This record gives sequence, C-alpha cells and structure tokens, in this order.
Amino acid sequence: MRPILKKSGDHRGSLPALAGAGVCLLSFVLYLRTLAPTVLYYDLPVLRDSAVLQVKSYVLGIPDYTGYPTYVMLGKLFTYLPFGDAAYRVNLASAVYAAGAVLLVYLIGYLLTERPVAAAAGALAFGVSRIFWSQAVIAEVYTLNALFVSLTFFMFLVWRKTRRDRYLLIAAFLCGLSLTHHITSGILLPAGLLFVFAVDRRKLLEAGLLLKAAGLFLLGLLPYIFLPIRASMDYLPEGWTWDQPKIAKYPPDTFYGFYNLVSGGAWKGRMWAFGPAELPDRISMYLNYLYGDFGQFNIALVLVALLGAFYLIYRDAAGAILLGVAFAGWLFHALEYNIEDIQYYFIPTYLVLGVLMAVGFDAMLDAVDGLADRLPSPVRVGGLILLSAAILVFPLLGTSATYAAVDRSGDYEGRRMIDAVARKTEPNSTVLHHRSPLYYMILVDHRRQDLTLVNYLEKNAGAPRFKGILEAKAALKGGPVYLLLPGETTTPYYMGVRDSKSLYRDAGLDLVAVDEEVSLYQVVRRETGSG
Repeated sequence: MRPILKKSGDHRGSLPALAGAGVCLLSFVLYLRTLAPTVLYYDLPVLRDSAVLQVKSYVLGIPDYTGYPTYVMLGKLFTYLPFGDAAYRVNLASAVYAAGAVLLVYLIGYLLTERPVAAAAGALAFGVSRIFWSQAVIAEVYTLNALFVSLTFFMFLVWRKTRRDRYLLIAAFLCGLSLTHHITSGILLPAGLLFVFAVDRRKLLEAGLLLKAAGLFLLGLLPYIFLPIRASMDYLPEGWTWDQPKIAKYPPDTFYGFYNLVSGGAWKGRMWAFGPAELPDRISMYLNYLYGDFGQFNIALVLVALLGAFYLIYRDAAGAILLGVAFAGWLFHALEYNIEDIQYYFIPTYLVLGVLMAVGFDAMLDAVDGLADRLPSPVRVGGLILLSAAILVFPLLGTSATYAAVDRSGDYEGRRMIDAVARKTEPNSTVLHHRSPLYYMILVDHRRQDLTLVNYLEKNAGAPRFKGILEAKAALKGGPVYLLLPGETTTPYYMGVRDSKSLYRDAGLDLVAVDEEVSLYQVVRRETGSG
C-alpha cells in the first residue's frame, strides 16, 4: 500500500511555499476588504457578542460563557495598533486569525497530499465558505478557535513526518492552550492520543515523554489564571458593573465561580439538550448549513470531501483517525447544543472538510495522472495543467455572492447608535439597552459617562419578564429614561418598536421617538386621561 506522504519531487522548491502564501494572502485581502470598520452592535443570531467582545478586549474584561482569557489578552494586543479605532483593531484580529487558519489548512493538506494545487483548493474552499468568512470580519471567537485547531493538527502531522518528539510536545501544549479559548477544543486531546497510538503506540509508554507532554499541556492552561486575577481587580469606573448576574453571584476569583465560568456558565443547561428522536432533524439542519439553503459548499465540493474521506481511510488510517474523531466530536457536540447561533459551532467541521477536499482533489489528480501515463508527454502535461487550474478555480465559484452577503465594510450602525445616544439624551439619564455599543461609548470612547446603563431584553418568544418596564418605572423616579431597542422589527429573540410600544402602553408608559433610525426612544409616563 503506497503511503499518502508519497515522494513527488523536491519539496524544498518554491512552488509549495508560493502556493501557501498566495492562498493566505488572497484570503486576508478578502477579509480585509469586507472587514467591519468600527464598533458593532447586538443582532441575534448574527451578532450576539461582537460589541461586548470589542469592549472587553480593550479593557481586559471577562466575557460570558467560558471567559475566553486567551482571546481577550490577544485582542488587547491588537488594540495597540496605530490605525483605526479600537473596535476596528479587534475586528482585524479575527481576519488575521482566519487567514492564519487558512494557511494552516493548506499546510495540513500539503502534508497529506504533497500536491500544492490540491492543498490550495481545499484551503480556499474553507477560507471563502460563508459562515467562516462572516466571522473573519467581526470581533468574534471562532476564527481564533480555527487557528488553534488547525495549528494543533499541523503539529501532530509534522511529528509523524519527522518523528521528532518536540513537535509532539508542541501539540500537547496547544491542546491545553486551545482549551483556554474554546472548550470544544477539548476533543483535540482524545483525537491526538488516538493518532499517536495509530502511528507509534510505543510513544504512549515513554514515561519521560508523557510527563513532559502533561507538563506542557498544563502550561497551555496558564491563561486561565487571567480570570481570577482580573476578577479580583477594581478596574471599572466607580459604581459600574457588567450585566453578568451569574458572574456577579459566582465571581471567578472563587473556586466554584471559576469552575462554573470555564465549564460553560449558565449555558451548561443547553448542552446535550436533544434526545435520539431529535437527532435526524438536527442532522438535517447541519446538512442544510453545509450545502442547502445556507450552503457553505456546493454539493460537488461536499462530494469531493466525501471522496477524500474514503481515500484517506484507504491510504492513511492514522490521518483518518485524527481528522475523523475530531470531526465526529465537534459535530455531535454542536448537534446536541441548543443555542440560537449554532451555525458557528459547525466551523471546525468545515475546517476538516476543507482538508478532506484537498485529499479528494489529490485522489482525482492521482487517477487522471495514472490514466494519462499512456498519453504523449505534451498532452499529459497540458491536461494536468488544465485540470489543476480547474481545481483551483472551482472553490472560488460563487465567491462574489458570498462577498456581498458577508461584506460589513460599510456597516456603521454601531457608531450611529453611539452618536445618537451621546448627542440626544439628557444629562444623568438612564438608558435601557441590551449588549449594545453603549458600553464602548463609555469605557472606550469615554463619552457620556454621566449615563446609567441598564441591560434589559423584552423577548418575543417564551415568557417575557418585562424587565425593561420594571427598570424604566424605577429609573423614572430619578430622572429621564431612554430605551435603545435592538432593532425596529420584532424577531424571535426580542421585541421591535411596534410591539414594544404596545407593551409599554399597557403598562402606562409611552415611547417617544428620539432617533427612529437607531430605534432610540424616551420612556415617559402617560398623562392621566390620555388615550
């Protein structure tokens, strides 16, 4: 059986390096041209956390869910760049991580195929996929996760190729470090152990190597220390608190608070939420995101990835174990996670599929190469060049439509919200909002620090608690109150203008338009006897 890491020429030549650099550069240029230019806002399920992550990267705050210490500290470094505002720089971090992940997908594909064309095609297919690209242009955690995942895969494969233990130790460190960013990266540990077992099981019996690997894994967890240290510090303006009731109740500078945060916080109850009877519908949802209405890849690319999976199983069982176990773990976790923006949890599976596409394209080229052996050399070479060109272009079909769908280069809505509130609200007012750019206005721009921000969300679905109405009535006793709605139109996640007006009217309050373009309203008591 011929190994997939076959000898096919001088790998020290410039072509593989140029191909990798070209793929990385093309992806980065696309991300840069579509990058959000400034502060973002809340718009579930598309923009859940971006506005908050921009602020917390700047002030070294602690985000919800698992705290994301590595993301926050790296994001802080980007805020020191000398161009754009702080929000733009945090958005730029996502683009840099995404381009790095695309480069690593190329390198992984090249290690498995030793064909620059096949590796480049798989990396491009992943890089221009709609959901991944959409996360490369905003402040979010998913492209850094893809970077860590791909870098860990790469180190395992480099270890296999060189059999130098230092690469295995680097992979162990990355398994720990990636866990401090996203808990789903925990699947890298069993996948990596099974890969090492398949390649050289004797390594798992070397006590010295295991101790070093365990120590480096623990060293990778070191960023977690940021959470209790920062939680114990008084770094916010006087009287300011984040709208994080669970973290306030169980701060991460206590043992339980730390454990509760890094294990998922309030979102643990949404994990493993579906039974066996519901899995077919969940799988159908995944397939819809994969190649259906929200398709990341056209069906032909999915078939190429399927071909690559079978080819990898046949030619490289250890590589198939590494990618297959990780893919299955991430997919199962996402299918069992009941969260509104679940599509972003599929990104690591798309990364694996991009690698499998590289292997699938390699299989196609191998087949054509074998059939062409009987043809005259000029015909054979010309045919392979044409096929290689077609393979490179194929993943880019539809890129213009994806570009238009994900482009945020003209998105200044967050900045318009800040300007409207800063200019049109009275001094010492209370503003009701939900995960809006107003945090950025006060803590980063240092504007309107006289305002009191109250987080609320009147939900359209389920049983609303009408927190906004209760907070508004209480705040009206002390001064003017304003309401910055998440959007004009009611969605399953929040009430829009019309429904909010009706709700407040029933409570004896009116919403008076201050700036309808950004859905900013003043809350006033209804006059006695008014209609």
